[in-house]
Amino acid sequence: MLRYIETVGLIEPERSASGYRLYGPAELQRLRTLRELIEEHELGLGDLAFARRLRDDAALQSRVDGWLQEGASRPDEVADDSAWLRWEQEKHQRLLAELRDGA
Repeated sequence: MLRYIETVGLIEPERSASGYRLYGPAELQRLRTLRELIEEHELGLGDLAFARRLRDDAALQSRVDGWLQEGASRPDEVADDSAWLRWEQEKHQRLLAELRDGA
């Protein structure tokens, strides 16, 4: 778990000459508060890793912001709005049925 936390950039311990991780007071504090943050907000490590990446990657942040703000639109290959909506609803019903039957 510590390796994953380091890999996704949530903690960056120093290394000894032989490559061992050296956890000082700052790293131990960060790990303790990481656990508190996860429990308090019901997050997973992946959620925090994504938040870190989102904060550090301006292109990703811009793309996610744009995606969250864009409205629904009909795909070009669908002839009219009513056909598109019906197709989407049927697709979601099939997906839910597969999940229900596979569980």
